[in-house]
This record gives sequence, structure tokens and C-alpha cells, in this order.
Amino acid sequence: MSCSGEIYSHSNTDADLIQITPAAKQKLKKAKYGVFNHSAVELCHWTKKSFSDGGSCYKHKFYGISTHRCMEMTPTALNCENRCIYCWRPTEFYDTMEMPAHLVDDPEIIVQNLLEERRKLVVGYYGKTGVNFSKLDESLFPEHYAVSLSGEPTMYPKLPELIKYLSRLKATKSIFLVTNGQEPEMLYRLANENALPTQIYLSTNASNKNLFYKINGPRHRNAWERWLQSLDFISQVNTRTVLRFTLIRNFNDNPIFLEDFAKLVEIGNPHFIELKSYMHIGMSTNRLEESNMLEMDEVRAFSSGLKTHLDDYSIMDESIVSRIVVLQNKARFISRWIDSYPQ
Repeated sequence: MSCSGEIYSHSNTDADLIQITPAAKQKLKKAKYGVFNHSAVELCHWTKKSFSDGGSCYKHKFYGISTHRCMEMTPTALNCENRCIYCWRPTEFYDTMEMPAHLVDDPEIIVQNLLEERRKLVVGYYGKTGVNFSKLDESLFPEHYAVSLSGEPTMYPKLPELIKYLSRLKATKSIFLVTNGQEPEMLYRLANENALPTQIYLSTNASNKNLFYKINGPRHRNAWERWLQSLDFISQVNTRTVLRFTLIRNFNDNPIFLEDFAKLVEIGNPHFIELKSYMHIGMSTNRLEESNMLEMDEVRAFSSGLKTHLDDYSIMDESIVSRIVVLQNKARFISRWIDSYPQ
């Protein structure tokens, strides 16, 4: 197992499970993460704003997700196969490509400990002025789980069990999974083991192989082929699907890429396409410039240009503050609104 001593250690008291080292854990906690062994949780910017009725995130606007009851978590805090230039997470800490099943925590252990870590983060807001205490109380019982945050969740070998466990929790209404597409076998496992989340996002940042390697910095030599397998999975899976475009000025925003992007969309045939500008925040500021962000009008223009190549898609909505435009598939239609998790 290729784990760096600077990032992961083996515990002598927990059956030698993978753990983030104290030094790396301290850095994550300083960034307001709650950490447990190889997993983490965080209160995102919009969740914190929602506590004081300061607004809701685009997931609420687009799909009806309750922002203050959203739990953003990951079972793979420092595990990822890619080193994407636009990622605002600490990819500089990512150092392992393997997570053997016998060295990881079980789903119940992860969820219960991350719920406690999240509770600690929420409790701090009870002492602040201007907060909505009813929302704080409700937030302690998440309705929505966003399995993303940091790292690549499909590397966690017990992901099907994790999603099943989350779905059985009393308050659960929805589960979103965000993937870079580097573990297509795990995606097929989710389908085969009846463990599909409510909605799967496939990161889509390049229209061709060369651009894919330039933007995503993958560690796998066959990374493009792996991603194409995941795109094929998206086309046939029986759950809600999204292709998420991150548009970066001077990298993938040129109109010359529109036709090839459209061809990929036709293969994946997702229910939704989210086109979002790169945002100059977090660790990405060490790799890109503020000028790499697109203005909202430019995101609109790129989205409209893509739509001209796609007869089955229409513009569904947008979020100006997050610089996102959403297209909806009229042929593979599904309601945008999410009511509850299918038990």
C-alpha cells in the first residue's frame, strides 16, 4: 500500500486502520474540517449562511435540497487519483492510490463519527447573534448527504454499504455522489448491489484526451479510457445523472471545444448538465489565477453554444452568485425536484 508517512499512519489500537496523521489532521481541522481516521466532514459556505437566513446554495435552487440540513462528507479525505488544477481542496496532501477493504472503517463507524464531528461544528453557531435557532436544531439531523467534499469517494471499497446505510437513516431524503470517473467498476458495483444514490455527478472538464490530462493531472495512465467507461455508465444507470462542467478560462472555454463536448454529452445522455465557472478559492489559488474565472455572461454564452449542438436539451435555470447554468434533458426527462429517497 502506497501511503506516505506524512499523510497516513496505521493505528495500533484500531486494527491498523488507515488514519490521517496528526500533522495532516491538524491542517484539515484548521481549515474547519471535522476529521475521523480517513474520513471528513465540513460545513460549507452556504450551509453556514443558511443558519442566519443568508441564502441557500444552488442545490436548493435547482433541486429543492434543504441547505441547512445538507451534510457534505467524504470517506476518502486524502485519497484521489487526480490532481486537478482547479480543485480547491488540498490535493497537495493526496498521496495514496489504494484503500484495501481490511484497512478502512465500516460505514456505520464513519457516519456516526462524522455526525458527531459535524455536531461539534454546528454547536459553535448557537453562541452567535442573528442565527435561526430552529434551523440549527434541524441541521443536527441531516436530510441530504453530499458524498464529495475532498478526495474521490469511489475509491472507498465499502461505498455501496455506505450509501445503503445513509439511505436507511430516518431523516434521509437524498444522497448525491460526485465522482471523477476514475473508478468505473465501483459505479457498476453501486448499480449491481442496489446501492445507487439519488443523483450521480460525473466531473466533465475536457472534450478530448490531451485536454483531460492537462486539466485533471490523472495518476492512471488509462485515465481517459476509465472516464469514458464511467460516461457509458451514466448513459444507462437507473438514477438521476449530471455532467458537471468546470469551465476554466484559457483551458477549456474556447468555443472550438463545443462540438466535441456535445458528442460526449450525447454518449452520456445525462438528465442534467451543470456548467460552472472555475472559482478562484482554496488551494486552487496556488495553481491558477483569478483571471481564469469566467463571468456569468460567459458561462451563459458557453451554455447557449453547447445547446445549439444538443437538440434534446433546454436551459433549466441558473445561479448568478455561483456562476452556474443548468441544462435539462427533455428526451430523458425527470423532474428537477427531489422529494425523498426511495426506500
